[in-house]
Amino acid sequence: MAKSTLSADMRSGALVYHRSPRPGKIEIQATKPLGNQRDLALAYSPGVAAACEAIVDDPSQAAELTSRQNLVAVITNGTAVLGLGDIGPLASKPVMEGKAVLFKKFAGIDCFDIEVEQKNIEKFVEVVAALEPTFGGINLEDIKGPECFEIEEQLKARMQIPVFHDDQHGTAIIVSAAVLNGLDLAGKHIGEVKIVVSGAGAAALACLNLLVELGAQRKNIWVTDLEGVVHKGRNTLMDRWKEVYAQETDARTLAEVIGGADIFLGLSAAGVLKPEMAKQMAAKPLILALANPNPEITPEDALAVRPDAMICTGRSDYPNQVNNVLCFPYIFRGALDVQATTINEAMKLAAVRAIAALAREATSDIAARAYGGEASTFGATSLIPNPFDPRLILRIAPAVAEAAMATGVARKPLEDVEAYREDLSRFVFRSGFIMKPLFALAKADPKRVIYAEGEDERVLRAAQVALEEGLAIPILIGRPSVIETRIERFGLSIKPGRDFELINPEDDPRYRDYVQTYLDIAGRRGITPDAARSLVRTNNTVIAALAVARGEADAMIAGLEGRYLSRLRHIKDIIGLQPGVCDISAMTLIITNKGAFFLADTHVKADPTAEEIADMTVLAASHVARFGIEPKIALLSHSDFGAADTPSSLKMRKALGLIRERAPELECDGEMEADTALVAMVRERVLPSSRLKGVANVLIFPNLDAANIAYQFAKVLADALPVGPILIGAAKPAHILTGSVTARGVVNMTALAVVEAQERAAIAVAG
Repeated sequence: MAKSTLSADMRSGALVYHRSPRPGKIEIQATKPLGNQRDLALAYSPGVAAACEAIVDDPSQAAELTSRQNLVAVITNGTAVLGLGDIGPLASKPVMEGKAVLFKKFAGIDCFDIEVEQKNIEKFVEVVAALEPTFGGINLEDIKGPECFEIEEQLKARMQIPVFHDDQHGTAIIVSAAVLNGLDLAGKHIGEVKIVVSGAGAAALACLNLLVELGAQRKNIWVTDLEGVVHKGRNTLMDRWKEVYAQETDARTLAEVIGGADIFLGLSAAGVLKPEMAKQMAAKPLILALANPNPEITPEDALAVRPDAMICTGRSDYPNQVNNVLCFPYIFRGALDVQATTINEAMKLAAVRAIAALAREATSDIAARAYGGEASTFGATSLIPNPFDPRLILRIAPAVAEAAMATGVARKPLEDVEAYREDLSRFVFRSGFIMKPLFALAKADPKRVIYAEGEDERVLRAAQVALEEGLAIPILIGRPSVIETRIERFGLSIKPGRDFELINPEDDPRYRDYVQTYLDIAGRRGITPDAARSLVRTNNTVIAALAVARGEADAMIAGLEGRYLSRLRHIKDIIGLQPGVCDISAMTLIITNKGAFFLADTHVKADPTAEEIADMTVLAASHVARFGIEPKIALLSHSDFGAADTPSSLKMRKALGLIRERAPELECDGEMEADTALVAMVRERVLPSSRLKGVANVLIFPNLDAANIAYQFAKVLADALPVGPILIGAAKPAHILTGSVTARGVVNMTALAVVEAQERAAIAVAG
């Protein structure tokens, strides 16, 4: 077994992640209620007999009456796991669970991971083939070559559901998309280019097979592996799949065949392609150095000798990452949704062209806003889309489904492709990847974020992630001895002074300056010199707010300990309000399996006035736009559109009028009940002319009680992921979290605070 090169803190963090709060990464969840005797009778005996009999009469009903058509098996025998090699099926289980998570998160597909203790090809095939009644599709994973070719070939011949070996075809599809776009930029034709390959495993051969489908000529393809050039007459490490690419040649090494190559495809080992070899390639070469974790040649080394090269790697810290998650969830999504009997070459080619085309698309208005108003431009560093581009599912799944229909393998063709795209679009905002645009923005221009509770384990772990991901420049407030002890205890690798600035409240040389700044700002708000001296020594929120006010930090995060409102007072006193804003308010994002919803005011104003609600709503809309989401705003009450004239409904009605005066472009309506906001059909029945269309994603409540209760209920009962509270209305980015926040929650708020700071900086420059 090959040993991984994980750092100590990454290894420690990964084990904690897999172990807590419960072992593993997946669970089974019921989709129907089981709350009474009748539910039990319908779900199981005797009612379940009706579903069984319907399937006996018509087997296609299994797709309508069971979860089969949205259920994929991720199956392995553990013989070629990641970079670990043959570690066996049991040790491979964490990887397979991880694959199941990706299916669910990216495409809403349910998965069972199945690890099979069997290396014999025929017996393995028998096990998998026997599972056909259970699943809508089979994803083969981490099976070594050349056995994987034979296994997939036999299963596809026997089974009437899609069978897809992702290690082969996922990589091949993304590589092919990169090749199409790279050759287009270079002004070359695929039928004429020379392709040199390092590595002859399953992925490499699948790449070549798909490139041949796209027009590459076998005579122009040169394959090398551990035994050197694959040539006619070679007997060592050969098989019938590799033999297809054997050349009549006396050349025996990569160095002998690389000259004049237009494309280098590496699926082998680090450092294989030497700079002097890259120098011999043809003009405008495409280098796909996909070995992980270290490529066959680094982009820096390649560009040093070939500045005209276009480069792809398997790593996320370089442009053009070839990551299988770009395609496999969406290929299965499209195949399952038309009940395809297989995933054929036409479907794979449709995915290739969809990915290649997406890289060329101008970024949509919403996506551009999410990425800071800058559209990614098709070019040498943008040959393929980002793996987290939300449009991937919208392009690939329909293309695959249409190819399945065109080739006659779809048992249930789509009736309306546009309606299907709309369904997929709604899924994008239920997928839980809502934070990804903010992370991308934060990484583009990290800002200084000061954490008031720098000694807290959650802050220390968040600071480590922020540094590793390049999200922010952390500043921690805390006692050096305590922080250093806890860093060691938690197995983290960050160090004060090297990785982050540390403010010691007990002994910092800026103490007198901070006291004077505090008196200058708040001396006429009841802060005496004695109080200022005491608070700057003892209150970390005050220190953080002063750092932001003085311009020594760009944003602050506090509130993991202590009372929310006392921290709010300090922020209002020291940082102040945005011009023209009545007061500060708080909005919380909750991410549920039904979508992302922003709730306000969840933490600050007990009974806001109509004017304060209007302020809050307009500011909330600008925050929501940062996520790449078009705000759809509902002003909530206990009544619908004038059905009652209580104080709260009158207040929300007045607020609507103010909002329409200040921001007439907002899609906003009210007052309305919660179900009217969340169910379009209910709203259309009550007020068909409502300006709000679809499902509201910004819910503005009439008072703090209603907002906070709704937030807490949703968080617990819907098992929602909370992000926030997001403080809105402060003059500079400042956020007060709550004691229940996790380290992940601190990371999310760090990204959000950085993006907010970026926007404030841009406004300051423009103004």
